[in-house]
Amino acid sequence: MRQPSISYKNHRFPPKIIAHAVWLYFRFPLSLRLVEEMLLERGIIVSYETIRRWSRKFGAVYAKQLRRKKPSRKDIWHLDEVVISIGGRRHWLWRAVDQDGYVLDEIVQARRDTKAAKRLLVRLLRKQGLSPKRIVTDKLRSYGAARRDVMPGVEHRSHKGLNNRAENSHVPLRKREWMMQGFRSTGGLQRIISVFSAVRNLFVPPHQKRSALAAHIHRIRAMAQWKAATGATA
Repeated sequence: MRQPSISYKNHRFPPKIIAHAVWLYFRFPLSLRLVEEMLLERGIIVSYETIRRWSRKFGAVYAKQLRRKKPSRKDIWHLDEVVISIGGRRHWLWRAVDQDGYVLDEIVQARRDTKAAKRLLVRLLRKQGLSPKRIVTDKLRSYGAARRDVMPGVEHRSHKGLNNRAENSHVPLRKREWMMQGFRSTGGLQRIISVFSAVRNLFVPPHQKRSALAAHIHRIRAMAQWKAATGATA
């Protein structure tokens, strides 16, 4: 992993505490006030507003430092969209996960049509650098039209029962949405999910690692990677 170029200059608290507060906020469906209370229990007196500023400033920086899963042509992309209410208006969060439940990309859009589905596929191809073995979606026809235009040679399976992996990936965000009592803006939602999913990708074991020991080892390694990425090893 590359060494982080993160500056904590002019911050009163050490990097270890800042990184831990940001980890608590993005790893679990906790409010800022709950994170404040958890830190207080450890003798760390810091306001929830300071934690908010830390999360806003360092969250995206940390996410960029985290190691990403190497793409493969054997990957299977599961695509799904879920409605999110922002300021009383309906928006759609489009998400793609692979066969292991690893979040590949997410994008907030105002529409649920072929143009929106195509935008997701184009972003995925650009970020992954290669096409998958197949894509799996629900019955929304926009996926088929977008796939024929963007990646016509890729197999497409459209069946609601086959797409539980993508649908289940929405659950952690729903918990976060409930804790925050809704999202205030599309930009804010996009910022949160980019960090939220990056941290979740690191700490949640792949689906094939079912045993308790394998999950335990995975999380120990994930914590070591987190500390290295945030520069909070001391």
